[in-house]
Amino acid sequence: MKKLINNPDTVVTDALAGLAAAHPSLAVDAENKVILRAGGPRPGKVGLVSGGGSGHEPLHGGFVGYGMLDAACPGEVFTSPVPDQMLLATKAVNGGAGVLHIVKNYTGDVLNFQMAAELAEDEGIDVVPVVINDDVAVEDSLYTAGRRGTGATVFAEKIAGALAEEGADLAAVAAVAREVNERSRSFGVALSPCTIPAAGKPTFELADTEVELGIGIHGEPGRTRAPMAPASELAAVALDAIGADLPVDGDLLVMVNGMGGTPLIELYALFSEVSQYVRARGGRITRSLVGNYITSLEMQGFSVTVCRLSGALARLWDAPVETPALRWGR
Repeated sequence: MKKLINNPDTVVTDALAGLAAAHPSLAVDAENKVILRAGGPRPGKVGLVSGGGSGHEPLHGGFVGYGMLDAACPGEVFTSPVPDQMLLATKAVNGGAGVLHIVKNYTGDVLNFQMAAELAEDEGIDVVPVVINDDVAVEDSLYTAGRRGTGATVFAEKIAGALAEEGADLAAVAAVAREVNERSRSFGVALSPCTIPAAGKPTFELADTEVELGIGIHGEPGRTRAPMAPASELAAVALDAIGADLPVDGDLLVMVNGMGGTPLIELYALFSEVSQYVRARGGRITRSLVGNYITSLEMQGFSVTVCRLSGALARLWDAPVETPALRWGR
């Protein structure tokens, strides 16, 4: 195992120290593992909190800032944050209008965010959770009951964050996050495993001639293993799976996401194939992201996330955002 770390036991805190040094717009509590916007909550604004295991950067800390999240709670690598983190973050971002929890559908995340919400409500804070479950690859996995939450998390954080920035109430912000989840589907493909620093060995084995179709972001197995194939065929596999569950016509927001170890030249080649596939089926990609947005350490591979846009969702997507990982319009 070769990794640019000091000690497997301090990977997360060391990374948080670097995040704080690189981004003074953030207030990073490395001891309690909470990332906040600097300056405290804005009175009357709905607060947005998300979180999950580390190793998926820039998710979630890279999306804290104007137009997106107010706080993120990083757990240990591939491990849910604990309720105390989530409660601290919820209290810190409460500006009196309530707090939205955006939760990926992994059992630990769901249970811990639920406990934190109950504790926050005991202190008089209104909390609404929205669970993201956009992954069409498998119905249940090692980590979930039901579909996993993956790329649509980024879309929900951006679009709900924009509406919160405009001063909408908690019910409206939660409703738009749910709408984004309902309109979005994802599918991932792995070319290689990744190695958790504390484990020191790959999360699974995959031959050089094989790919895993429908992989999860923690290295969970997907639908099946298959021979390595050209980008055009792998893009079609992902989009066939998405299209079987959600039509890929009309105006679309599409993200071709790297899993951490895939170079941009390959992601752009994949996006070309995705664009051709969508056009052939009457779709129009009117908004897009290409790059590493929800990763799995150094795993080679990609995921595709498709969201069927409405005019209102497109407007909120285009709204200004200023975070370490997404920035436009300001």
